[in-house]
Amino acid sequence: MTKFIQGKVVEQRRWTERLLSLKVEADSIAFEAGQFTRLALPVEGEMLARAYSFVNAPQERPYEFYYNIVPEGPLTRRLAGLEAGDAVWLAPRAAGFLVLSEVPDAENLWLLATGTGIAPFLSILESEAAWRRYPRIVLVEAVRHAGELAYREEIARLKREHEGRLVAVVFVSREQAPGALAGRIPQAILDGRLEAAAGAALSAAGSQVMVCGNPAMVTDSVHALAQRGMKKHRRRSPGHITVENYW
Repeated sequence: MTKFIQGKVVEQRRWTERLLSLKVEADSIAFEAGQFTRLALPVEGEMLARAYSFVNAPQERPYEFYYNIVPEGPLTRRLAGLEAGDAVWLAPRAAGFLVLSEVPDAENLWLLATGTGIAPFLSILESEAAWRRYPRIVLVEAVRHAGELAYREEIARLKREHEGRLVAVVFVSREQAPGALAGRIPQAILDGRLEAAAGAALSAAGSQVMVCGNPAMVTDSVHALAQRGMKKHRRRSPGHITVENYW
């Protein structure tokens, strides 16, 4: 257990039967908004660990993680059974490159997420750097059912705090939902519906795009954005798209 530090569960919030948020008090972990650490529990004498992005901003405590119960997953079922006061372990070092320090400046910052992939973007939206560097930010969240749209109050608060600068667009793919777009994010990029809903141009000239979620959405979104002349951003080859698979 020397690779992990012990924390204590503060709260377990259940959004749906399979979507939960875990709040944890633990010793300080230095991280940049958008990064992840590993949560772990002892199972049969060994530490079973998986990576989860921070929902909270670096200056906020307790730590918060948004996760999905995977039926066949050995860790998430155990995490879901934790209650306030229970022990959970965390890796003491954060990792990941879905961070603003890796993203160039632009007029519009687009944050495209499916499911729990919204977690790192919530952390980024609570950071000062986001609002210091990007005049307008578009948060796009795609889910299967409307009941899976979590953190609505927090997003509404951010919109009030940054009036006119934050646009939130939601997709619901398996049912009709008031105020939500139908279908998938990549197709809405191709047919222009995403731009229309956001009221902002999605272009290589004025946009940076961060994409986080299931691999199919990430891959298809990158292909759709490529048709607009956008490419993955790398330090040695500047571009417009920064991605992370997270599901």
